[in-house]
Amino acid sequence: MMKSSRGVKIVVSALILTVIGGIWIIKNAGQKPVDDSTTSQNNTGLSDRLEGADFCLRETEAINFETLSAYGLPIIVDYGADSCIPCKQMAPVLEKANKEFHGKAFVKFINVWDFPDAAKNVPIRVIPAQVLFNAYGKPFVPSGELANKMRFDNHFDRDTGEHIFTVHQGGLTEEQMWEILKEMGVEK
Repeated sequence: MMKSSRGVKIVVSALILTVIGGIWIIKNAGQKPVDDSTTSQNNTGLSDRLEGADFCLRETEAINFETLSAYGLPIIVDYGADSCIPCKQMAPVLEKANKEFHGKAFVKFINVWDFPDAAKNVPIRVIPAQVLFNAYGKPFVPSGELANKMRFDNHFDRDTGEHIFTVHQGGLTEEQMWEILKEMGVEK
């Protein structure tokens, strides 16, 4: 009888392990493996990569897009002025986006009336205007759907034909800012 009791315990233990394993397999079926290099900002790798990143909204010097792109985050730089009426209307949108997407995207502002040299490296014709780069350091290319809602100007290098800037001219609403960032892959 003792051998039978021991055999039952082994069978029951094996069945329990099989059920637990089956539940785990069913629960995790279809889930993609996690790539540690692209997970949320709670990931140590991401926080290490962002060490030293300046998420300050206001800038006074020309943005070095190549340096900023090294962080692997989308970039929106608004060129405007504190006393321009459309710029004043957009200021709360920029402030909110800068706070809300801290660590997920760079949202910056340059006052071109106070710091005109800070806009010499970008093709800005009117203010407010936003220069947009994706997380790969390339000029943002909006989907056809987004391009139908907002106008984006693409600027190309005259010699090479390379796409070097995407610019949106005019103010952005909070909804438009969110649509652009969402299309750039940023999640709230």
